[in-house]
Amino acid sequence: MRKALSQQEIATIQTTRIEPSSGQVRLTTLLAHSSGEWISADWPVCAAKDTDAPHRMGAALTYARRYALFALVGIAGEDDLDAPDVLPGLPPPRPNAPHAADGKRNKPILHRSPTLGQDQSAQLRDQMLGEIGSLTTENELLAWAKDGLPRKNALLEADARLIEVAYQQKLGEAAYPSENVVTSPAEPSIPGVPQSAAATLALPKEPMRKRSKAHLSFVRGKPCLVCRQTPSDPHHLKFAQQRALGRKVSDEFTVPLCRTHHQDLHRHGNEKAWWANMQIAPMPIAKQLWDASQTGGQEGAAVLANTAHTLMPKGLAT
Repeated sequence: MRKALSQQEIATIQTTRIEPSSGQVRLTTLLAHSSGEWISADWPVCAAKDTDAPHRMGAALTYARRYALFALVGIAGEDDLDAPDVLPGLPPPRPNAPHAADGKRNKPILHRSPTLGQDQSAQLRDQMLGEIGSLTTENELLAWAKDGLPRKNALLEADARLIEVAYQQKLGEAAYPSENVVTSPAEPSIPGVPQSAAATLALPKEPMRKRSKAHLSFVRGKPCLVCRQTPSDPHHLKFAQQRALGRKVSDEFTVPLCRTHHQDLHRHGNEKAWWANMQIAPMPIAKQLWDASQTGGQEGAAVLANTAHTLMPKGLAT
């Protein structure tokens, strides 16, 4: 399951803590996507006094982690029928205490996180808003969430919603900082000066995501941009469009890479830096491949062949 989630750029974070008020061990499960979106769930596991029986606590934590993750991703796992046999030799459970004379049973107690008063909640809310405002990167925000989620749960509902809104807004700013930068008109563009290599890797303004199996097959039949080997895989340029949960970029931003260089690119992590090291500007090539596949016939093939011949020996520099 974790491998499938990582392929969709989703990280799984599970942490445990002991709640002082109730004495319970609680498990927090967090699914965080590279786009900045996240969901979490808080599960009670067992009483802290169960540390005297390591087998009992270990089994409880194992099943809590498993089924909490199942619930968040929306799948149903198979029941483990061996669970009753994992605690051999434990003493039998103690019989329940006799009921009162009137025959009434004690009502079960639901342990909840203690809610702060209005003044304390407002003070903690202002403190957390200040902490969120000082964070700048996605990693800092995710690290803060590990400690911030339990504190947020103790706030009043209105204050907790303010924290959630501020956190989501800060995540959006960290994920797409270019959208929040106000451009200054003090530096007009100078005609005749070529754009830098970074400009060729800028996000396009058009968010449409086109799909074409014919184009992917067309790209698959072309040699690798780095080593000219075949066969090739159609690689989608992730930086060509803004990241979206569970959606690839448009098929028009696809270039051919052999299996070796394709895997090397994914292991590298920073796609822009990888292309810069190869001295290749993939965006213009992806556009020419798209135009060639849409044109079809000998004319489109001739345009593609001319592009490969003139750019590849020089590393496809911009």
